[in-house]
Amino acid sequence: MREWAGKRYWLVGASEGLGAALAHRMSVAGVELVLSARSEDSLRALSEALPGKAHVAPVDITDAKGLKTVLDEAGEIDGVVHMAGVYWPFGAKEWDAEQANLMADVNFTGAMKLMGVVVPRFVERGHGHIVLTGSLSGFRGLPNAAPYVASKAGVMALAESLHADLHRSDIDVQLVNPGFVKTRLTDKNSFSMPFIMAPEDAARAYFEHMTSDRFKRSFPTLFSLVFRGSQLLPDWLYYRLFA
Repeated sequence: MREWAGKRYWLVGASEGLGAALAHRMSVAGVELVLSARSEDSLRALSEALPGKAHVAPVDITDAKGLKTVLDEAGEIDGVVHMAGVYWPFGAKEWDAEQANLMADVNFTGAMKLMGVVVPRFVERGHGHIVLTGSLSGFRGLPNAAPYVASKAGVMALAESLHADLHRSDIDVQLVNPGFVKTRLTDKNSFSMPFIMAPEDAARAYFEHMTSDRFKRSFPTLFSLVFRGSQLLPDWLYYRLFA
């Protein structure tokens, strides 16, 4: 079990939805937070609503220099939580190159740039805590969601590889794969979203995993079995069922 009181964490993608709900959970637990996202106004409103100490540090996750500046100014942190993401629901038949590239840039390349400023510092000092946010959609290719699925699959592979490198060190790497969470992003969906969770409920599951010593958690548990189980299916059967 992880002790939280007095720790300092950088939460990237904190301005609303699951990120804001997790910020509340962590603040209640006694964590001092560095809050980052693009919207300074949203971050300031969140900071004022938290019970504990929080610092506002607006940054675009695609800006590597900006991320480095935030970390330099923040000073020593115990961990980082990656939650920044964008989403539009479309696949190959309605391809929007601008939105597809933005999903890749923010969701995956943004995670890489964030790791680029955090991982070397944690490795140099010999300890730290990294939490990356994947998705149930990232386990295997899905119809009508190619750019988003690809971006999240990349984040999941990144977390798995970092864990492979660091699991014998004092740098903990964790991966969280949520299902549908009620936010402005999922509000774009016109299809049924099974087991959709309120941000507060998803944040509770997210923080429970962060407190544990396990590498990966996918939730809601029952819904996640569909996606995890799909990896065991042969291609001919998988695409017949899912595509």
